[in-house]
Amino acid sequence: MKNRMKTVIGVIVGVAILIGAIWLINETRYPNVPAFDDHFTRKFLNKDKKADDGFYEFKSKTEQYTMWFPEDYQMLHDASEYYSVNGKSYENWSASYRKIAGKNKSIYYIKAEFLKNDKKSEPIYVKGLFEEQLNDSNFKEIETSRTRIYYDYAYAYFKGTERHVVHNSKVHLPNTYTAYVADKNSNKVIKFSYDSIGEGTETSQEKRKLWFLTILKSINFSEDKSRE
Repeated sequence: MKNRMKTVIGVIVGVAILIGAIWLINETRYPNVPAFDDHFTRKFLNKDKKADDGFYEFKSKTEQYTMWFPEDYQMLHDASEYYSVNGKSYENWSASYRKIAGKNKSIYYIKAEFLKNDKKSEPIYVKGLFEEQLNDSNFKEIETSRTRIYYDYAYAYFKGTERHVVHNSKVHLPNTYTAYVADKNSNKVIKFSYDSIGEGTETSQEKRKLWFLTILKSINFSEDKSRE
């Protein structure tokens, strides 16, 4: 009886060691960065496609677009407000990066919303977005071979429950960025935003702007085989 019990215990220990070894081997296949430490986030990322400046390819569950995803961020998924998807027509996701230095705690957020809008009404959608998010419609516009990109930035803060927006970068470095990216060949669009919260979160407007535009320019909408 005792020998049988030892045998059973030995088998259990052996199985546990084997499972642990397999898990360890599987984990070492992923890059050692925060984005891949989160099991939900890694489902969207291609570990074999990395940009030189700290991004990995993100592939939407709608299969309608890909884009670069910052390696320090992790997707939020505890509630539908953080992640939701509806077939191939809609997807909404948010991700964050937290940085703690002594008593200072900084939080950085990015948010993307994929949907389909009528191209004829694009000016209305774009103007409405920037008026809602930044209280201004004097946005900037650039193009790639595939997309039209509208974007702008400002410094936002709350006084009580009221949100205030300052557009003078000489007074405050921008901590909120908003963009509208439209596919030239279809009615697919992505609304993308970035926000930072905390003291001293922004140290260089040019670097943050370049980082933001790198993400926007990386957006690649899939080609439709059938007419939409």
